[in-house]
Order: sequence, then C-alpha cells, then structure tokens
Amino acid sequence: MCISFLGTLPLGTLNIAAMQISVSDGIRPALYFSLGALLVEIIYVRLSLVAMDWVQRQQRLFRLLQWFTVLIIAALAAGSFIAAASPHTEKNVILSHTIHRFLLGMAMSAINPAQIPFWFGWSSALFNKKLLLPRNDHYNTYIAGIGLGTFLGNSVFIFGGQLIVNRLNANQGVISGIIGSVFAVTAIIMAWKIVRKK
Repeated sequence: MCISFLGTLPLGTLNIAAMQISVSDGIRPALYFSLGALLVEIIYVRLSLVAMDWVQRQQRLFRLLQWFTVLIIAALAAGSFIAAASPHTEKNVILSHTIHRFLLGMAMSAINPAQIPFWFGWSSALFNKKLLLPRNDHYNTYIAGIGLGTFLGNSVFIFGGQLIVNRLNANQGVISGIIGSVFAVTAIIMAWKIVRKK
C-alpha cells in the first residue's frame, strides 16, 4: 500500500487526468475514473505475478505501448490547451467525453505501460527478500494493498484539485492551461526517454 501510494504521488498521466476530471466534472466522476484505473492496475499486477518470465520478454510490445501513451498524453495536452484558450469551453474535450469515467479510467490505465515494469521490479525485489511468497493469500493481500494505495494517492489529486479551485477561486482556463502544460511536458519527457533508451 505504501509503495503504491508513494508511486502514485509523482505527476503522471492518470493522477493529473483524475485531478482535471475532479475540477471540471466533479468528485464522483473522478472517483469512478480512479477506480477504473486501479482495477486495470491490479489486473496487470496479478498477471505479472503469474507470468513473470513472459512479461520480461515483451520489450517490443512495451515500446509500442509507450509510443501510444505519448500520443494519448499529447492529445490530452492539446485538449487542455483548447479548453484554456476557448472562453466558452471549460472542459478537456477528451476527458469530458460521453464515455463513463470508470471505463475511461480503465482504458487510460490499460494503455499506460509504465506500471508494468514498476510493479514487476517491486514484485521481484519482494520475492527475492522472501517478503512476498508465491501463494494466493500473499498475492491477494499484496494486490489489495496496491489497490488501496493507488486509490489513496489518486484521492490526493482528486480532492487536492477541488481544494485548489475552491480556495483560490481559480479561473478554469488557467487551471486547464497548467494541466495542459503538465501533460505536454510529460509527453516530451516520455518521448525523449523512449528515443534515448536502446
């Protein structure tokens, strides 16, 4: 739970998206989004626990998913900039689409490959230290902790976004611009890391 909570706190695609949904659509849709994202995350972790050898050999698939994620993040940045520039549009056209936020969270989490090597590394380390054993009761407790930690980490962004807007009485356009900038910088950094990594 602690690893998952702390791993969720650095700015990333999913927590910034949850914050923007919270600011533009409300807390409930943002919580649905977060639940959808963490459902996919725990499915990925469970699959990686039982198929560690296969996961290690899928470098080409990970690279393709990374580029796809960069495109999605760039589109989210563009949507936020459009919302910031349009006086009558307050919502990101991608995040505020008619798709249910739970399904949107699942979809965005499913194409975000960063969590697979993250949890693969932590799971391997915990296996090596004999803190995580290849038993169903260990797996279930481990996955429950991951889900709770991710949800609590996303809640910081969901409720924090609401707090910032309410306290500062901030202009929605300014917030959309800031969030768009975070998405744009994230996309640039991800693309640079993919190109640099051989």
